[in-house]
Amino acid sequence: MRKKVIAGNWKMNNDISQSINLVKGIKSILQSTKADVIVCPPYTSLSTVQQLVNGSFIKLGAQDVSVQNDGAYTGEISLSMLKAVGCEYVIVGHSERRQYHKETNELINTKAKKVLGGGLTPIICIGETLDEREKGITDQILTTQTKGVLAGLTSSEVEKSIVAYEPVWAIGTGKTATPQQADDAHKLIRKVISQLYSWATAEKVIIQYGGSVKPDNAKELLSQPNIDGALVGGACLKADSFAAIINAA
Repeated sequence: MRKKVIAGNWKMNNDISQSINLVKGIKSILQSTKADVIVCPPYTSLSTVQQLVNGSFIKLGAQDVSVQNDGAYTGEISLSMLKAVGCEYVIVGHSERRQYHKETNELINTKAKKVLGGGLTPIICIGETLDEREKGITDQILTTQTKGVLAGLTSSEVEKSIVAYEPVWAIGTGKTATPQQADDAHKLIRKVISQLYSWATAEKVIIQYGGSVKPDNAKELLSQPNIDGALVGGACLKADSFAAIINAA
């Protein structure tokens, strides 16, 4: 039985004082949970948030990482820096990175390898756009992306990774894939992983759903057999709504 994993991607929200208030709010509502819980603040809040979540049920993640170890890469952040502030997870390949920074499957694959090589867990994002879904090529896109982002990983590395399916058309739009649409996509991703590795490996991989997850749809989404958690955007910025999603898991 795969454990549910709920991750909150704060994106470019919350200064240090807002970050403190949010984490304290989550902890005041929830003292423990059966699900694994991850928060991914902006870089400026990582150290502060780590002090607040240290020893609690909440784990720390980052929103991205550089493929470089160090050097003249203005604005980038290295894996060693993330490890130094206590990060255990790193989101790679979020659709907004693909859209605004033109990140490719190959680059995302390199980042996933970097994260795994440093002993952290990558949350590897894939997902189709509205245009791709309307053209009826969702399965083709998800198959290509899954193969691309996992290229060269061993079965044990894949089993340690988290895959996040985020239909781009449902991110921040208020639209949500139906539970059946979401589960069908997760089922396909798991099938592709089984073809690349084995069913035993595919059955162990955590596959999250991300795309306008809210308290009122979380339970139905998370009850689907192939959905192992959620990568939450806007709804993770309020303690009560994030806690409600965690409870739904």
